[in-house]
Amino acid sequence: MHDDTSSPFYAVHDGVATITLNRPRHRNRLHDEDLRALVRHVESANRDASVRVLVLGARVLPDAPVFSAGFHLGGFGADAGAAVDAFAHAADALARARPVTVAALAGSVYGGATDLALACDFRIGVQGMELRMPTAALGLHYYPSGMRRCVATLGLSAARRLFLFAEPLGAAELLALGYLDELVEPADLDAAVRRRCAQVLALAPLAVQGMKQTLHDIALGERRPDDWRAREVATHASRDFAEGRAAFAERRPARFEGR
Repeated sequence: MHDDTSSPFYAVHDGVATITLNRPRHRNRLHDEDLRALVRHVESANRDASVRVLVLGARVLPDAPVFSAGFHLGGFGADAGAAVDAFAHAADALARARPVTVAALAGSVYGGATDLALACDFRIGVQGMELRMPTAALGLHYYPSGMRRCVATLGLSAARRLFLFAEPLGAAELLALGYLDELVEPADLDAAVRRRCAQVLALAPLAVQGMKQTLHDIALGERRPDDWRAREVATHASRDFAEGRAAFAERRPARFEGR
């Protein structure tokens, strides 16, 4: 059992790593040590070849579910830039994670936590949640890598709404904008996450992880054609491609090894 005022904790089970935000009584606000822990956990998942999916979740209070309220405002001292940089570093680490990443949004998302979720490949939200990006209301210019990620994922019009209006957006609108990939009832969130994880685990990891990185590059306008070609070529003679062809011919589930 974990104390409910700790930094995010990490667990691995059957190819799925889970990072869980763990300050529910404080709306899962993120302290500097939480961001450092998050980066360490992403690095652990990157090093563990058995991990094929990384889930970012949170413990929430049932009567007031908040996935995260963003950075702890009390953590902004004389050097606000250091706090912002720490947040950007954590989000960028998530965006570049080797496994496929899924944000399991068990409640509302505010401030910088909106970018932590955007840094994941997929976001599953729950009915009743909302999102608000209040940086303009606080007098703060958001960090550029997060704005770039928002425009790349949602488009300029939606990004303008998030940053320039600072208005709350409800769950249905978040689904329509593309911020959420799936919207479920709170009681169904765990099952939806397990279903998506199972979909990824059934696929060839070498191909999935390579295409994930290439899609990330393309979305951000990063031209790395040599890297893209290398990832493609690596699959041509792979055991996974041979297994995939054999499984298709034999009409059976493939057993991929990531090689």
